[in-house]
Amino acid sequence: MDALRLAWRNLWRNRRRTLITLSAIAFSIMLLQMSHNLSFGVYEQMVDSGVRAGAGHMAIYRNGYLNSRDENLDFDTGTLVEQIEALEGVSQVLPRLYIPGLAQSSRESRGILLIGVDPDRERQANPFLRNMVDTDMLRGSSSRDAIIGWRLMDELQIKPGQKFVVTAQHTDGTLHAELLRVRSVVKSGIKDIDSSLIMVGRDRAALLSGQIGKVHELAIILQKAKLDRQVFPAVAAIAKQQPNIRTVGWEEAMPNLANAIKLDYTSSKFVFLIILAIVTIGVVNTLLMSVMERMREFGVILALGSTPMKLRGIILVEAGLLGISAAALGCLFGSLATWYLWAVGINLETFISGTLEFGGVVFDPVMRAIWDINWMIKIALYVIGLTLLAGLYPAIKAGRITPVEAMRHH
Repeated sequence: MDALRLAWRNLWRNRRRTLITLSAIAFSIMLLQMSHNLSFGVYEQMVDSGVRAGAGHMAIYRNGYLNSRDENLDFDTGTLVEQIEALEGVSQVLPRLYIPGLAQSSRESRGILLIGVDPDRERQANPFLRNMVDTDMLRGSSSRDAIIGWRLMDELQIKPGQKFVVTAQHTDGTLHAELLRVRSVVKSGIKDIDSSLIMVGRDRAALLSGQIGKVHELAIILQKAKLDRQVFPAVAAIAKQQPNIRTVGWEEAMPNLANAIKLDYTSSKFVFLIILAIVTIGVVNTLLMSVMERMREFGVILALGSTPMKLRGIILVEAGLLGISAAALGCLFGSLATWYLWAVGINLETFISGTLEFGGVVFDPVMRAIWDINWMIKIALYVIGLTLLAGLYPAIKAGRITPVEAMRHH
């Protein structure tokens, strides 16, 4: 107790220096916690948007389809949809057909990707369709209605309600054509999608390609992304009932998004390291200056019979108190900043005009943080440990002082 009291008083001998160091460490902890929580909140938003419009939290494909995108690598759904939807934690199962083809109007023609979907299922999950009114949705799986990307509609020089033709290769090797009508328009904000997307009912797409009852993808949407480890083994076990199909996670199904997130987080780690280096330098400077100013005092203490080990202990206690105080303040400010970013967020529309796209996914312009309490505690403990580590050099230097050298010090 005496050592703690003495160390605490020693810290505040130079109030200005201690306050500056304490503030710098606390600010660094706040910055690390806030930026981490904000980054992971944005990643969660992007993944949620990406999996709903894309391959789901996990997906089932025919072996080899992900690498080749060969439209002949389809499979029969059988009872897979019903079995998977019955699993706890599964929100939606979206069967999809992907058919490359050619769209033609009376004026222009363009290469397209025709996606066959189950309208009712897709509307509940897909962010492109979720806010559509009933009069804009596909009227059935076998209807000739089509939802088309706005760029493609402009390039074909057609308008909602007008007809156009889609041609694709049938499984028998011949070319088949279907007459479709523009039911509504999608503006995703992603150029490739807006320039090539045509979405129709799955039965209509199957008639065009001859893949009746077949799909290329079963996209599985979970109630919560964190349930993937629990649900994945159960889905994989069900998929094994059919040969030549396999279950993959969203990272493998959507590598562009996964790699973009990994790259962004890796770059953030370098910023974290720089901040921690600044913390270390600040602590070393504060404690070393404190040691140099108290040389004569240490000489007197040693002359009175104290041991170098006790001097080292006092310096390390000072470092520990500095780290704990800074961690407490940093966690307080970090929590307040995270709460603000969670409740209010940062609206990027104020700074950036246009669509916000990252890793091939359009995400909400309002960036919001999530609470990662475990990580916040870990970074606080890590900084306390780093502070103690930074105090080793000043402590060692204090322990090497001899009474004679210390008494001569001015």
